[in-house]
Amino acid sequence: MPEFEIDAKTENLEKVNDYIAEKLMGCPMKLLMQIDLVVEEVFVNIASYAYKDKAGKVWIDCMLDSNKEFLTIVFMDEGVKFDPLERPDPDVDAPIEEREIGGLGIFLTKKLMDEVKYERRDGKNTLTLIKKL
Repeated sequence: MPEFEIDAKTENLEKVNDYIAEKLMGCPMKLLMQIDLVVEEVFVNIASYAYKDKAGKVWIDCMLDSNKEFLTIVFMDEGVKFDPLERPDPDVDAPIEEREIGGLGIFLTKKLMDEVKYERRDGKNTLTLIKKL
């Protein structure tokens, strides 16, 4: 299991951000802002939808490789199966009134990260985000 465990509640976002910021101490501000946006999107979605009306946990790992060339963030939960990568990208060129609701957050996540992978195994959703530094 990943090293950081927290209740899947939106009010815990600040604690999640603190964990990530501690791991990324010394990284450029632009990278930190991008990571904050992605982490907020993923964590809030898990907290809001993964467990429906029951309590649940989120496990997170944030790792830099030994050469500090790649950042990997892993989110894991035991909520309902949901592969955000199955969803088609929104048409960001369509007029706002013609756009479907939802999907913009994972679209931004895919744009800001270099690789996004999803896996469902042993009753757990695992979303892995990789960013080249």
